[in-house]
Amino acid sequence: MQENENMTEPRGERRRDLSSLVLSAPMITWTLVFVGATILYIVVLSFLKRSPDGFGVLPEFTLENYAKLFNANYARVFWNTIVLGLQTTALCVLIGYPFGYFMGRATKKWRTILMLLVIVPFWTNALIRVYGWRILLVGNGPINQGLMALGLIDRPLQLLNTHGAVLLGMVYALLPFMILPTYTSVEKMDWSLVDAGRDMGARPWKVFLTVTLPLTAPGLLTGCVLVFVPSLALFFMSDLLGGPSDLLIGNLVQEQLLQSRDWPFAAALSVVLLVLTSLIMFVYRRLGGKSTDISIF
Repeated sequence: MQENENMTEPRGERRRDLSSLVLSAPMITWTLVFVGATILYIVVLSFLKRSPDGFGVLPEFTLENYAKLFNANYARVFWNTIVLGLQTTALCVLIGYPFGYFMGRATKKWRTILMLLVIVPFWTNALIRVYGWRILLVGNGPINQGLMALGLIDRPLQLLNTHGAVLLGMVYALLPFMILPTYTSVEKMDWSLVDAGRDMGARPWKVFLTVTLPLTAPGLLTGCVLVFVPSLALFFMSDLLGGPSDLLIGNLVQEQLLQSRDWPFAAALSVVLLVLTSLIMFVYRRLGGKSTDISIF
């Protein structure tokens, strides 16, 4: 009797494993075809030569595309992109962390209202919202007109086509990705630990640094990754809000694809950006982050 039970258990496990494999087959196929094959194509393309006529590529192995990355102009573009990403992340932390904290501490009614304020604007297409900022920041736009009407300025300010405008657009677009993870961490906190710290005579700022901040650090770390990684690729922000000096990696890839028609070099740029993103994710995991923390947003 016991032997029969032992034989049925492996059969049941094999059936469950087979069922899991069948159910996950569409997802695995989709990933291999539309993600794995695409990445492999880009990597292979990055080691080929550009056709002299600008149409297509030559099946010749070369490292010239990666050698170009050491050019000072291209290195400056990478540096500007990383700096802009860090600036965007820092501002999102300064604005999004307090917002997410107070949203997590608010009553149910106000929590719903604040959540709607964060989510509802993003039901509109991102390009439409960026064009809205263009209207606000243009020389004869509402902001300049309002400042001139108040007598604060004599002539329109140069708000559009500046680094500040690009940074504003980045923060506006990515701020929810900082607020939501922070809110989730605050909502799940064990507030009895905070009360215990206060009962022991610790000052509010010390309780925050020693209790609240460590407990909400996973959400803060997730928010930083969710903000920094996309900021490296939002090239349309600099196209619509920035000037010639605000060229980002994404703009460079777009230029190589559509204007210079140097597909191998564009692929090399994409591979470097992919490697940079993978390194960020690796550091995130090493610091204690989990892939599920990101996948839910």
